[in-house]
Amino acid sequence: MKAFFTKKGIALLALLGLFSCTDTLQEYNPSGLTADTVYSTPEGFETLVNAAYSYQRWWYGKEEAHNMTELGTDIWTSGSGDTDRGLSQYLNLQGTNTYLATEWRELYAAVNLCNGGLARIDKAGLSATLRPIREGELRFLRAFYYWHIVETWGGVHFTTDETTGVVSTANRTPVAAFYDLILSDLRTAVDKLPTTQPQYGKVTKGAAQAFLARMCLARGLNQEALTLAQAVMANTAYRLEPNYADLWKMSNLKTREAIYVVDYSVNLAINDLVNATFNPYGHGRGSNNAHLLYLMKYDDRPGMVRDIANGRPFNRYMPTRFLLDLYSTNDARYEGSFNEVWYANSTSRPAGMALGDTAVYCTRREIPLAFQATRKYQTIDRVKIYNANGTVKDNLRYPSLSKFMDPTRPSLNEAQSARDVFVIRLAEVYLIAAEAQMKLNNLQAAADYVNVLRTRAAKPGRAAAMQVTAAQMTLDFMLDERARELAGEQLRWFDLVRTGKLLDRVRLYAPDNAVNIQPFHVLRPIPQTQLDAVTNKSDFTQNPGYQ
Repeated sequence: MKAFFTKKGIALLALLGLFSCTDTLQEYNPSGLTADTVYSTPEGFETLVNAAYSYQRWWYGKEEAHNMTELGTDIWTSGSGDTDRGLSQYLNLQGTNTYLATEWRELYAAVNLCNGGLARIDKAGLSATLRPIREGELRFLRAFYYWHIVETWGGVHFTTDETTGVVSTANRTPVAAFYDLILSDLRTAVDKLPTTQPQYGKVTKGAAQAFLARMCLARGLNQEALTLAQAVMANTAYRLEPNYADLWKMSNLKTREAIYVVDYSVNLAINDLVNATFNPYGHGRGSNNAHLLYLMKYDDRPGMVRDIANGRPFNRYMPTRFLLDLYSTNDARYEGSFNEVWYANSTSRPAGMALGDTAVYCTRREIPLAFQATRKYQTIDRVKIYNANGTVKDNLRYPSLSKFMDPTRPSLNEAQSARDVFVIRLAEVYLIAAEAQMKLNNLQAAADYVNVLRTRAAKPGRAAAMQVTAAQMTLDFMLDERARELAGEQLRWFDLVRTGKLLDRVRLYAPDNAVNIQPFHVLRPIPQTQLDAVTNKSDFTQNPGYQ
């Protein structure tokens, strides 16, 4: 399958440091080194494992995958800067979509690297202590990448064999076969991985247990999901942050609530900006660029100019009215997730407005016009943002997701961020346990797990008002609670698809996204570049519903 593996010899290049290669590599090999030669040494094999981790950076913290995982759902819709309404509003979504093509290519390259490492591990000269750890890591990563593939495209190409040359055919493998391998790999990873790793960001037993719990929940293995989640919650290495807002401080990137992370360096120069293999954009947007995506256009408002603290507003995505209304007035997760106030920072300001005064108030609330008329600052309320039916009226101004903002960036136009991506948090493990208990008909136990998070989320003196009961434990409630806790964290599309709720909830709660959505949109289209590359076109066809 040519489009899978045109980066021929990718792991060998990882060793040699030649990350500036293009997709088409020359056959000339002046060193005479081969993958078999390099990976037969412990030092060489380490480069393969490290390269296998690196592919996560194509997904986590990058615009492509934020678009694929948060947009087009019940909680996010298009801001005025949205560049891909195929993914966000299902507008003529086809296999020509470049975001999908990029992720397909890199996910399969990652799987191939893991396959190659697992095939070669016995000849790598690893110590008896190190070998099971490296096997656990590679099995975790293969399962991790295959999960992204199967949940995005369904029963597509599947193999556990390394591809070292050009392959021009592809297979169609049932979803169940993907999950058989995913579950098997993760169970092995749980058995082989240590509780801690010397290098931050490497997968541990706890991370494997948490991810396996997520997979078991998706496959209806509710008792196993619960048992795994309970093991993680009992692990004293992890703890919930007492204050939800503290999760997102740049000074708290190594929080013990984060079970598995994609680690970006504070030295932006050694991230993926100039790395032609692992940087999907090139145009200044390496590292974690999520901080750009969810911010409203504030820097043209009276009294405001762009600055580091308020971020660089790409204005790509905005919350649906439904998402904003999910948070009660007792829930501190709203203020911990969204910004509604911008303070004057410009030398040019309206009369009577001092530096540091409120310049813009953009709120989910409805503010009486008479009150607005008495303010020196600009007020943008829900009536100005949304129409009565919930469709968007103003896609330039809205409460902005602040979770990913990075005031430590060196300049106001810096598009890179050193923020780590929290792939799995302990809070999600509580929600997995709650959903598993609910599906096992242990409704009070489910409510108890949810209430741990809601107690943490309660504003001072509001904990009692935040508690929920066994009678409230339904699948829709669980999805609402996951939205409140995890909004923007690259999980929402997966949650709606695995629960069979994508169409219903988009149609109920995201009217702008609902216009074009069809039942076949629960899978993404296979990239046209892939379909064009195979020779068995009658066997490997486009997903149903797409041209």
